[in-house]
Amino acid sequence: MSVIKEKSFAFAIRIVKLYKHLTQREKEKEFVLSKQLLRSGTSVGANVREATNAESTADFIHKLSIAQKECDETCYWLELLFATNYITEQEFNSIPQIQL
Repeated sequence: MSVIKEKSFAFAIRIVKLYKHLTQREKEKEFVLSKQLLRSGTSVGANVREATNAESTADFIHKLSIAQKECDETCYWLELLFATNYITEQEFNSIPQIQL
């Protein structure tokens, strides 16, 4: 579990940095999509952490499945930011891909 915990935390850090980049640019600041990205991208690790304190096996599986859904939602926001030219291909590809 610690590998997932570490990777999801590193992923959240990268998402926070991208959010800062998108909202602090001189031109074309983006707030709506990037806020959604921030929410879902940081939620992955939070749900992984909750899973480590699960009350049962079913609770553990449920919390990890929520983390997986947040991963998928984060991919959606990243793809949308890329498709609408808010982030470049290089920026898009620089985001580490995590899978649970």
